[in-house]
Parts: sequence; structure tokens; C-alpha cells
Amino acid sequence: MRRNLDYPFTPAKIRELKAGQTVNLSGRIVTGRDQVHKFLFDGGKCPVDLTNGAIYHSGPAMIRKEGAWAVRAAGPTTSMRQEPYMARIIEERRVRAIIGKGGMGEATRQACAKHGCVYLQAVGGAGVLLADAVKQVTGVHFIKEFGETEAMWELTVKGLKAVVTMDAHGRSIHKKVKLSSKRALTRMLRQP
Repeated sequence: MRRNLDYPFTPAKIRELKAGQTVNLSGRIVTGRDQVHKFLFDGGKCPVDLTNGAIYHSGPAMIRKEGAWAVRAAGPTTSMRQEPYMARIIEERRVRAIIGKGGMGEATRQACAKHGCVYLQAVGGAGVLLADAVKQVTGVHFIKEFGETEAMWELTVKGLKAVVTMDAHGRSIHKKVKLSSKRALTRMLRQP
């Protein structure tokens, strides 16, 4: 059964989620890719409070429409690129949800369990469909410094669909899939 997850994403709400559950995410989220994560990791001042918030690993395709920004596509980018930065950002910025694709590593899994955060897998290759969940662009930061794709976009979403693949209890679907895949590969390589 799909659960509704509304901003603010408090620790109590996050700890109720379990790996394998699907969610409809609604409220304020921000995007962040490599340059934003490195900036925050290095102690840069964040223009928005990330406490009980969500970072979406996405470089949305934006257009100017009647003087305002509009989202054309908002698909996830590969989250593993943020692995060197994510654990510290979760701890220091009190981020409660990460949205992306492909999962993350052991440091992020441990930080999620310790600090009450979840990793939400969004569907890769469905950027146009995911953009339908974006109801408003409420701000943009670092556009001059990092460019449109790497900027931090503040978005209001309604019903953004995702799957909890790392929960706040240390469970990781990615870890299970990796082990299962490794066993299957070993069996296949042994066959004549």
C-alpha cells in the first residue's frame, strides 16, 4: 500500500517507513547534484533550511514561461556520485529524505539509520512523467555559480511517487539486490 509522506518530513514520519514501501511525496523539496553537495559538504552556507527536508538528486530541465520557471522534465540522476558527501550532509543539515536513482553506499545507509533519513528510489527515464508532480518552482539558488542543471531548485511537489529502498532502520534493498546478483553471477560463471 502506497503511503502519503508530507513535508515537513519529521523523524517520526520517516521512522515509520520500511524498505520496500511505496510513497507519494508532497510538499517542499530541493534539488541538488554534484556541485551543490560538494558546496554543502565543504561548509557552504545553504540558502534554505534543510531540516526535515528532502534533497532530490535531479538536474531538472527548466524553461522560462510568462516570467516564471517551469519544469519540463525532472528525472533522478545517479545518486552514488553524492556518496562522498551524503553522510555528513544528513548529519549536519538534518535531511530526512534523499530522492534519486541507483541507491547509495554503506556510509549513507549508516547515516540514514543513525540520524533518521530514508533513500527514495524514483523511476529513472521517466523525467517528463515525474515533472507532472511538480506543482510550483518556488526558488532557485546558485544558478549563476553552477548553471541551471547544477543549481538548487526549490520545488513544491504533490504525489511524487517513489520506493523506500534504504530506511531509517538500516535496511537496504540495494544491499540485498547486490548480494543476490553476486550469488547469481557466481553460479552462472561456474556453469560449463
